[in-house]
Amino acid sequence: QLQLVESGGGLVQPGGSLRLSCAASGFTLDYYAISWFRQAPGKEREGVSCISGSSGINTNYADSVKGRFTISRDNAKNTVYLQMNGLKPEDTAVYYCAADSSTRARLFSLCRLDPKYGYNYWGQGTQVTVSS
Repeated sequence: QLQLVESGGGLVQPGGSLRLSCAASGFTLDYYAISWFRQAPGKEREGVSCISGSSGINTNYADSVKGRFTISRDNAKNTVYLQMNGLKPEDTAVYYCAADSSTRARLFSLCRLDPKYGYNYWGQGTQVTVSS
């Protein structure tokens, strides 16, 4: 079965850290651009960070997480990571990853933070709760 599986979520105190993983099952992530999104209760899904395929030369971050979150990829492990430091209560949400293998993304080493884009795969999400 071809799917993305997120893991690493949990309950953490404000100021704490978590590392989310997005692992591919049944296919190779190498050439996929990977994007992370989050959705809090009652709010729309929003883009958090993304990384281009292959070497991951290009990354992008939402203003709200710049300087606190870092995205990376390990193609040997078929996994993309989102390191989240300095967590705040407003980071509480379900976090999802999505994979994009479009020709444009591959040719120009692009990644997207558009939750309405037609990604090839979505994960099922992992809950992150930041609370004291």
